[in-house]
Amino acid sequence: MDHQLLSAFFWIFSGAAVLATAALFTRQPMIVAYLALGALLGPYGFGWVTDGAQLRAIGEIGIIFLLFLLGLEMQPRKLLVVLRESLWVGLLSSALFLALGTALALAFAFSLQDALLMGLAVSFSSTIIGIKLLPTTALHHRHIGELVVSLLLLQDCLAILALVGLAHFAPGVGEAKPLWVTALALPALLAVAAAGVRFILLPLIARFDVIQEYVFLLAVGWCLGLAQVAEALGLSLELGAFIAGVTLATSPIALFLAEALRPLRDFFLVLFFFTVGAGLNLALLPSILVPALALSALVLLGKPVIYRVLLDRFKEQGSLAWEVGFRLGQISEFSLLLVLLAGQAALLSEGAITTIQTVAVLTFILSSYVVVLRYPTPIALDERLRRR
Repeated sequence: MDHQLLSAFFWIFSGAAVLATAALFTRQPMIVAYLALGALLGPYGFGWVTDGAQLRAIGEIGIIFLLFLLGLEMQPRKLLVVLRESLWVGLLSSALFLALGTALALAFAFSLQDALLMGLAVSFSSTIIGIKLLPTTALHHRHIGELVVSLLLLQDCLAILALVGLAHFAPGVGEAKPLWVTALALPALLAVAAAGVRFILLPLIARFDVIQEYVFLLAVGWCLGLAQVAEALGLSLELGAFIAGVTLATSPIALFLAEALRPLRDFFLVLFFFTVGAGLNLALLPSILVPALALSALVLLGKPVIYRVLLDRFKEQGSLAWEVGFRLGQISEFSLLLVLLAGQAALLSEGAITTIQTVAVLTFILSSYVVVLRYPTPIALDERLRRR
């Protein structure tokens, strides 16, 4: 292993162990410790971990495993039923936050182009935070879990469309697939995945399921392989991993796979949260702090209110609607990717990029506090709220 990467792993996981211990003693969510560690040790802090590109790539593996595990725990038929309701709620809420975020950015004298991209960034919620703080056994199979997951998946699809559009119409973002390839990619990927599970994976699992090591390797290979196929078709690695999980969800081995892969997912997610904190340019904070606080307030306070109003139209209980809003009260990891690519294409100013990165850190931390202190989560500080 490269010495620089080995050193980075030492600082990250040793530091995370120390700060996570302090967080637990002081009754703080561990996510806060990971983000703070990134800010302290990253290139804008002490500079002890500087290979951001390599760590971001490793952190993305955590997202891939997270969505694969999520897919393993979602029954396709139930997911389709909930998507019918969440479709209009997701589309309307995203459109409202695009408009509100753009207007607020314009009020702080950002250019129209900056403001539009910033509004787009605040319109999505974090799949990682939403799912990490959603108890697997207690809520995924209840209506609240299905609703949160379906809204997050819809937003992820919208974010992917935004990234595809950026790749097609913005110079410097990278090579884009033809539009007709992108349009046909999702149904083609679903067909390939369903056929692969039915004719290859399930027969192999049925024959060799007593060898757990083989089943584990088969699942990891399926997850990463379908993620690569999705990327080759112009979609995202994350969407491919989710489809890989959903197509395996009906397998009797799905629960075993979910338990076996959870430690691997958590390992990579520590790296993801570290890289989010490490990407924050502390030197620019004084100049963008006020707009960052305003946008964070819009996300943290506005999302619960808007989801409460929209879900009320579908006769959802008020308490459930508020909980959905608080669980989705942050911006997305796709928002960070969006502003990064826009910055590389010179479509977004450095101030706007740092503003969105700051909003990400603030909303990740504050929304985690709200959920951990008020609702059931796997990392709740109150034992009465702790659910696996």
